[in-house]
Amino acid sequence: MTTLDDFTVQIHRYNRILVTIDSDDFISSKPAFEYACTTAKMYQIPLGIVSILETGDLNIFQTLSPDVLSQQRADVANLVDTYADKAREFGVLDVTPYVSEGKPGRTVVDQVIPEFKPDLLVVGSERKANANAIGSQASYMVRYAPCSVIVVRN
Repeated sequence: MTTLDDFTVQIHRYNRILVTIDSDDFISSKPAFEYACTTAKMYQIPLGIVSILETGDLNIFQTLSPDVLSQQRADVANLVDTYADKAREFGVLDVTPYVSEGKPGRTVVDQVIPEFKPDLLVVGSERKANANAIGSQASYMVRYAPCSVIVVRN
């Protein structure tokens, strides 16, 4: 068994990063995105970018209107594609955008992480946020994500 006396520090490196983007909160998403892009570029590793359409935020009329729901989905997809383009412009070589629907923390942990298989999840968090926003879901993801999680605050 290794003891502290025998221990030598080695480089700890991640191989895949997933960053969450909140479509309603650029303030907390920006520093998390910048951290994830910097790390992915520096280590030349894949970066996944995910945003969740928070269907719980929609009223009954919006959920029943196919046009409104379709537009909401298109808006979130466009947002994630814009972030993906920004990451590529920054120099990240391998970028994968993800869009899903539901409660952000649960959806990221139960659906997106198993598909993308990151070993690091990066989330932004702001102290005063909507209870269903990705930033406020950080504690859920920290608790239940099967990978390391870094919470980046503004």
